[in-house]
Amino acid sequence: MNVIKGVVAAPKARVAIAIARFNNFINDSLLDGAIDALDRIGQVAEENITVVWVPGAYELPLVVKALVETKKYDAVIALGTVIRGGTAHFEYVAGECSSGLSHVAMNSDVPVTFGVLTTENIEQAIERAGTKAGNKGAEAALTALEMINVIKAVKGK
Repeated sequence: MNVIKGVVAAPKARVAIAIARFNNFINDSLLDGAIDALDRIGQVAEENITVVWVPGAYELPLVVKALVETKKYDAVIALGTVIRGGTAHFEYVAGECSSGLSHVAMNSDVPVTFGVLTTENIEQAIERAGTKAGNKGAEAALTALEMINVIKAVKGK
């Protein structure tokens, strides 16, 4: 039986992080978690990490697509936060962000990971950015690292 399992150490990986400025009081913690996971667990060199800031979560799919198309990166991590408000804005932004990132991922050989919080309120966002519910930025980084190694193994590289 041939079993392929990913590992998270990827010292030579080149990783881009696309991050939204909107709700940066939460997103800064997601970014810190992602960089910490890439460094401490993935052993990715600092010079192999690129951070690209965009206005908001809605803009993430376009910049992630552009990053993937450069063929400079082994994985791209998308980070952001969309917090429900009193209007339908949440559904549009969260839905289009998720759909757009999924579309980029499915049409590329580069792993794209989803570290975009979609929460009901600020408290839930804070919990997922490094308190009770862990740090979803770190989780997205670990997923990116594992997917880099899984894709390499599947392709026999």
